[in-house]
Amino acid sequence: MTEITKGAKGMGAPTDYRSADCVRSTCVAIVVLVALGIACSQSASRAEEGPRIDRAQTDHPLDWFHEAKSGIMLHYLANPLEASGAGKGIVLKDGEWDRQIDAFDVDGLADQLQDIGADYLVISVGQNTGYYCSPNATYDKIVGITPSKCSRRDLVVDLSKALKARGIRLIVYLPSGAPANDPIAVKKLKWRWKSGERLAEFQRHWEAVIREWSLRWGTHVAGWWIDGCYFADKMYRFDEAPNFASFAAALRAGNPDAIITFNKPGQADSPHEDYTAGELWVKGREVSVCPGRWVKCDGKRLQYHALTFLGSGWGVGDAPRYSTDDLINYTRRVTDGGGVMTWDVPCRKNGLLEPGFVKPLKTLHAALAKGGGNRGTGHLMKNGMIDIIRLSSDRRLGLTAR
Repeated sequence: MTEITKGAKGMGAPTDYRSADCVRSTCVAIVVLVALGIACSQSASRAEEGPRIDRAQTDHPLDWFHEAKSGIMLHYLANPLEASGAGKGIVLKDGEWDRQIDAFDVDGLADQLQDIGADYLVISVGQNTGYYCSPNATYDKIVGITPSKCSRRDLVVDLSKALKARGIRLIVYLPSGAPANDPIAVKKLKWRWKSGERLAEFQRHWEAVIREWSLRWGTHVAGWWIDGCYFADKMYRFDEAPNFASFAAALRAGNPDAIITFNKPGQADSPHEDYTAGELWVKGREVSVCPGRWVKCDGKRLQYHALTFLGSGWGVGDAPRYSTDDLINYTRRVTDGGGVMTWDVPCRKNGLLEPGFVKPLKTLHAALAKGGGNRGTGHLMKNGMIDIIRLSSDRRLGLTAR
């Protein structure tokens, strides 16, 4: 691949992380580092990753997330409609996915986020089509699809470098299940939707895939938003692995400080996560008030967090569905009580935000920076009593129509 990322300041052409030499070198390096645990390798890794973001002295590992108040999410997918449930499986022409990922303007997006004032970004690694924006040899070996549907450019690493240079953290989105619209991957990974089974073999496959990504990315990734953990009682809530504990261990393999949430009905019911997923998606059914920063779960405190889309659906739309005033007021319902609010925003193929969303988001972050918000520090809500939950369980929400 000869294309150079537009606006890549000093980064040059995207690295082909999927080449044979690069894969062999990476595998050898990982084995040596893991087996020997050489202390100096940590310094070398940090040097390769670039400077860490300076962190103020904090009393809790979630303080950076809490202090950010609000951030942005991007459903960057091979089929933009799949995030809203309208997309179907697609097969791209040979090299098309790699060309699209190579053309992703990491510096342009990072500049937009810096101008807006956002302190973190959540981006999808992939979803239901089976196309992923980072290489993964474990995934390729299990599913056996050639050419690989994992990009040869590691967009997560390149994007994190651009964001870190501007003091912005990166969280990644990934489903908990196999790509539903890729029948080969579904079969090879041993995934069965709504089967009511433990699916232990699938879980071990998926944890291995995730572990490779986590080790590859290290501190480039500050957190994970894991979707679709709807069958927790059947799949994860067990004393023996695979379970929530082994899932979380795979996610944190490369960065023990990474924050995690599992999106599922009931929300705050796993002590192995750090913040609530908080998915909301119906206009007019918003958070009425944030009861406090913390949600208590089996003796652990989880950061209160809400997530919804600003466009017409997840990852789509030409204009915000809320006025700027409503955007600010809605966000402050969450942040004034100590919570964190994430807005999903549409983007273009080159990774840049749709222009109509930039000004309202900039106004929002300027308003948050002026003061107010995130004053809550100690209030605890017990399991199942948060007023940010998937809307299928209204009795738990405490939501009001405007």
